[in-house]
Amino acid sequence: MTKQIIHTDKAPAAIGCYSQAVKVHNTVYLSGQIGLDPATQILTEGIHNQARQVFKNLEAVVNASGGLLNDIVKLNIYLTDMSNFSVINEIMAEFFIKPYPARAAVGVKELPKGAIVEADGILVL
Repeated sequence: MTKQIIHTDKAPAAIGCYSQAVKVHNTVYLSGQIGLDPATQILTEGIHNQARQVFKNLEAVVNASGGLLNDIVKLNIYLTDMSNFSVINEIMAEFFIKPYPARAAVGVKELPKGAIVEADGILVL
């Protein structure tokens, strides 16, 4: 098995001991992205801004792997407040076209850096 580490400066640098993504054959495993602005490493404010930045960050890593957001086959969303679920659907529809990927949305107590939303996923090229 050969694995390729995916990295781009167009997404936030890892804030721990992990890679932005790892590619094995034609499958890419995306690490979680929160709403950090990649230029400043500062968290954007509010659920709408954070959600948009999460998808922009995922898109940057996906593009660095040679793919497109619609190559994502499984997406996981983590929310500190499940009342934001409808906002995630609204923002996600700005970035994805049908058919949408399989998805889970999970309520969590807290996320890194005080984020209110995080997403990770798997794509097939």
